[in-house]
Amino acid sequence: MNQKILIVDDEKSIVTLLNYNIEKAGFITDVAYDGLEAIQKIESNDYDLVVLDLMLPGLDGMEVCKHLRNNKIDIPILMLTAKDDEFDKVLGLELGADDYLTKPFSPKEVIARIKAILRRTKKAATNNFSTIRIGDLLIYPERYEAEINSNLITFTRKEFELLYYLATNKGKVISRDQLLSGVWDYDFVGDTRIVDVHISHLREKIEPNSKKPIYIKTVRGLGYKLEEPAG
Repeated sequence: MNQKILIVDDEKSIVTLLNYNIEKAGFITDVAYDGLEAIQKIESNDYDLVVLDLMLPGLDGMEVCKHLRNNKIDIPILMLTAKDDEFDKVLGLELGADDYLTKPFSPKEVIARIKAILRRTKKAATNNFSTIRIGDLLIYPERYEAEINSNLITFTRKEFELLYYLATNKGKVISRDQLLSGVWDYDFVGDTRIVDVHISHLREKIEPNSKKPIYIKTVRGLGYKLEEPAG
């Protein structure tokens, strides 16, 4: 069965471009032109992924993303933005978008990102995970949750996949490019800032003091590693 993609954008020229190229890549497509229509369609249909523009009439892409995540709708989201603004990218990721692209973009890159997100989602759904303990941190892969000292921590999908990847490579230094490949499944050079944003979010959630991390360490010039806390 072909996977179904919802395209959400109010610019008809962008919709036409995306619709043609996504269908050409073998997907079934549907379209919404504003945030409210997008939410209504997502809540009444089964989609495998949403390509979601940030700047929409009525409810913008941020509000759509926030609504879906608050209502436990865990559909993968590729966010599009015309702004080359770090704040917008960070906020979109914080609200639960899986990835972002800045306009103008190439159709080839959109398809690559869609396929990468769907590969990761399929892999996560079919793996048989077991609980991981590192220090006081308990990681529950099947629930996309963790806890420290019985305090439950929830994550966006991509935050958890990053944490799980680091945990299954405990003690190893992993470069940003390796994380892009392993977690985002990019087969091209991506924007490594996306890794730093997610590392920062993880530290806020799992570290006793995010400014002095004891779990996720930065190895200057090399990358990151997750390790057992000293003592």
